[in-house]
Parts: sequence; C-alpha cells; structure tokens
Amino acid sequence: MAESLNALVSRAVSMAQEAGASDAFASASRSREVETTVRDGALETVKDATSNSLSMRLWVDGRYGSHSTNDLREDSLKRFIADAVALTRAVQVDAHRVVPNPSLFEGRAEVDLDLVDAGVQALTREERLALAMAQNAVLKDNPKIISATSGVSDSTNRSAMASSNGFTGEHGGTSLWLGSEVTVEDDGKKPEGWMWGGARHRADAPDPVQIANTALSRVLARIGSVKGPTARTTMVLDPSVSGSLVSRLMRPASGRSLSQGRSFWENTLGERTVNEALTIIDDPLLPRGFRSRTWDGEGIALKRREIMQKGALASYNLDTYYGSKLGMKPTGSWTNMIVEPGSRDLAALIGATKSGIYVTGWLGGNSDSTTGDFSLGLRGHRIENGAIGAPVGEMNITGNLLELFQGLLEVGNDPWPYSSLRCPTLVFENVDFAGA
Repeated sequence: MAESLNALVSRAVSMAQEAGASDAFASASRSREVETTVRDGALETVKDATSNSLSMRLWVDGRYGSHSTNDLREDSLKRFIADAVALTRAVQVDAHRVVPNPSLFEGRAEVDLDLVDAGVQALTREERLALAMAQNAVLKDNPKIISATSGVSDSTNRSAMASSNGFTGEHGGTSLWLGSEVTVEDDGKKPEGWMWGGARHRADAPDPVQIANTALSRVLARIGSVKGPTARTTMVLDPSVSGSLVSRLMRPASGRSLSQGRSFWENTLGERTVNEALTIIDDPLLPRGFRSRTWDGEGIALKRREIMQKGALASYNLDTYYGSKLGMKPTGSWTNMIVEPGSRDLAALIGATKSGIYVTGWLGGNSDSTTGDFSLGLRGHRIENGAIGAPVGEMNITGNLLELFQGLLEVGNDPWPYSSLRCPTLVFENVDFAGA
C-alpha cells in the first residue's frame, strides 16, 4: 500500500530537521488527469497522466529556500532533502523570509466542502468518449462548419502539508470539464467559437448538447463581422468575459505589486475608489467551489471576507513574506472571488441599453499595474435600441481601470459559474472604443 500523504510530509519534515533545517514546510500531492478529444466525429486523442510530487520550504541558519522533487523513493528523498538544506545555506539572508506564525493556523473551519465526487473518479473510457461524441454529434454535420473539436477533461487530486511548527492538513478534489471548439466558413474568413464548462461533481457539469449548441451559436453569430466603430459609448460585458476585467482590476492588490511600488491600490484601503455598485466577497468555504479550502499554502486558516466593499478596497492579498515587508498582517490567499450580484440579467441589461457595444470576447491587450492604464482588443456586437445587433471586431478599448470602474453603471444577477471568479454581466458608461 502506498504511503499516505500525511505520513510522507511528516517524514519529510523530520528528515529536514535531522539534516540541519531549523524549520520546514513539506507539501505533497498526487493527481490524475484524463483528456479525451473527438474531432469531426472521430476519436483524436486520449491522454492519461498521473503525477506525484513533494515540495519543501526550508529555513536554515536564517536563510530560506524552496525545492521540489517527484522522486519519492526513500534513498532519493534523503539525498534530495540533504542537498536542499545545503543549497539553502548558500543563499543570502532575507530577514523577511520568516516562518508563518502558528497563531495563523488557528480557527480553521471544520466543514465538509464537498470537493470530491466518486462519480468523477469512476468515469470510464467509454463514458468520457460518449460525452465528447454527444457534443460533436451536434456540430459535425453543420454545412458551415470547417472543423469541430469536442473534449472531456477530468481530474482527481489529493494533497497534504505539514510543518515543523505544528501545521498538518490534507484535502482533495475532483473536476469534470466539457468543451467544444468550432471553426466556420465566412466568405474566406474563418471565425472561431468555443464553449467550456465544468464542475467539481459530475451531477453539476453542464449538459454536453448545451455546450455544443452554445459553441455553435457563438461562432455563427460571428459570421459577417466587420470592424467596429470608434465611439464613446456604453459597454455591456458578457458574464463569460467580465471576470477577466475584474481580475485585471484586483491583481495589483497583491503583496508583490505593493512591495515593488507597482500597484495603483497603494494607500487606498477603505477609500471608495470605484463605483459603489462593486462589492467582492472572497469565500474559501463555498461548497464545491473551484478554489474552496480551509487553509492556504502557508497553512493560514481561511474565512469568508469582503475584499471590496461598495467600491472601497477592504483587504490586500498578503502572504507572510510580503506582509513582513509591508509591516502588515498576512491575510491568507484569495480563493473564490464572488462579485455581489444586482437584480437584472444580461437580456434585461441589454434591453435597457439604447446604444452601445456588447463584448463577448477579449483579443489580447495589456494593463499597467502601477497606473491602471489599459488597452484591450475585443469582439462582440453592436447594441441598437435595446437589442443585440451586427457582429463587430478589430476593436480596442483604452483608458484607466480605476476610471473605468468608476463608470460602472450596473452589475447583473447572472454570475459565470465556470470559474473561481464568479462575475455577472457588467455595464459601463462612457467607454472609449477605437475601431473604424
């Protein structure tokens, strides 16, 4: 019988201390990922990968080092740890690389987050193929389609962590994802559309026929797309793409960005810097959430908290290292970020928009974490008299993230379920679009 992960990490910590480490954190994981792909009605690929790994964080003579291996044989593990301790002795002293305080481990929630599904673990080759074929059957005979690929991906993982200063923990998870990607003919052009959706449990996974139909409707809606207009107008973000913009807004609130002086969130805690329509909750205890957990990678006990409260940043994202550098208490890692919903869905919000652009996809771009300035490519549709109009592309929006979110008009009630950042439709006023 294979050694339990808890036993492995405890043994690794003991080995590190015997080799001369004053403190150590050991993390180990076992995982399996299976992918099945069907292309134009025929099986294309099957990938089945398993992995085992061990990571060590070591404190030796006031120095810190991080090391990893996937060779877990007894003799190899001893050599790996002994070498890791020796290598750590050779690095420079960093006074901020301190061991997480054991008080941060206290108060861990004792709840079952329901992250493991036996139905996902028991999936057979035939069942995976049937789910992929069910998607592809919707697509393969459409006369406009050049190519259609459908896939199924499932994973099972288990991880454990132990420290020399009293932390122990173990958790696991499963996931099942279905998706289709379609290319069609459009008078010499080749528009593409896709749809992927997944869940922790098989019962929560999207219907394969619905996935395929969504991918097909998306790509057919792109036929006849032209370059969009240059205008300052209302922007409506589809829930499938709105989370990306919120992620760009929140990313510079990290300890790394703050400590490097590269964050537009510096010295803004508690100040209303964006529209009060925006409230964001971090909920690590969300049942079946994609990033649900009761402790983070440092063992810090996690709790539900507001990170944006009616337009005011309520919390930075700080680990022990950057907390020490900034003279602030570590917060624990952000997990499932939930944008507090409004009262109307996408259809109602578009219906209330006389004129604007409905954004359905991002096409690259960048944003500056220091200033908040951004430029993003996009595709979507015109909004004309409260209805979705002609498809447009080859457009950019430019501006500043804080100013953009100051112009947030309304938040929808339809959060995108297939992400750890659950963001609904977002509506912005006076957005600068560059096009024809």
